[in-house]
Amino acid sequence: MSTTTVGFIGLGNMGGELANNLVKHGLPVIAHDAAGPERVPEGATAAADVAEVARKADVIVLSLPDGKVSEIVARNIVGAADRRTRHIIDTSTTGVGAAQRIEALLAENGIGLLDAPVSGGTAGARARTLMVMYAGNDETCEAVAPVIAGLSDRNRRVGDRPGMAQALKLANNFLSATALAATSEAIAFGLSVGLDMKTMLDVMSASSGANTATTDKFPNHVLTGTYASGFANSLMSKDISLFLESVREQGSPSEVGELTAAIWARFAAAEPGVDFTRIFPFVEGS
Repeated sequence: MSTTTVGFIGLGNMGGELANNLVKHGLPVIAHDAAGPERVPEGATAAADVAEVARKADVIVLSLPDGKVSEIVARNIVGAADRRTRHIIDTSTTGVGAAQRIEALLAENGIGLLDAPVSGGTAGARARTLMVMYAGNDETCEAVAPVIAGLSDRNRRVGDRPGMAQALKLANNFLSATALAATSEAIAFGLSVGLDMKTMLDVMSASSGANTATTDKFPNHVLTGTYASGFANSLMSKDISLFLESVREQGSPSEVGELTAAIWARFAAAEPGVDFTRIFPFVEGS
């Protein structure tokens, strides 16, 4: 029985962890990152460029900054001489429209796309608790099933065409961003009247205000002062902008989304590239 060779392109904070998961899962991995071969995890083979990955891998996983980069890389894969790749799994947060454009480009060239953004952060990737939400046709889902299983122990098919998983990822990140900003205001208010932060978090997490900010982000990153969730505020701002863009295209309600996007845009402009949990001191000092 032949083993699928997996290509991996994009070895940043998340991509490096996911590529390492595939290696540990026993899959042969050939990887490339524009920053250089030092990012390639132990046990994987370094590729000189995207074209080499496309020549040697059956399935390629992408973990890239945005839809524009994903589209550029997809075009490079399509144009590779002696291409072996027949399926691509894009774990990037690209937005609905970009996923649909990339699917059309790949389909014209005999490549199936699985839209597969992830949620859970780098800690979740290391623990294999990361949620991989994916959408694609039956043939593609079946062909890449061993790779999806290698990425994380938690995965869920959410639709039958690319773009649907992006919509769910954007909706999820919108909720996460709103909860973190709102919790920051709530905690700042409590501190202003003399309440203890840990006491507030303990009570809120056991009450109707519980959310991932009260149960995870604040206890593990704000209260401890570490601010090391591994996700940048600029990326969250980008995701909320993509959410709003898609909401407007669909004609869905956007009142809360507009406010959330404005808060995160101000934060990203004031302190570009910092961990997104640092929104608490930003809000508190506003």
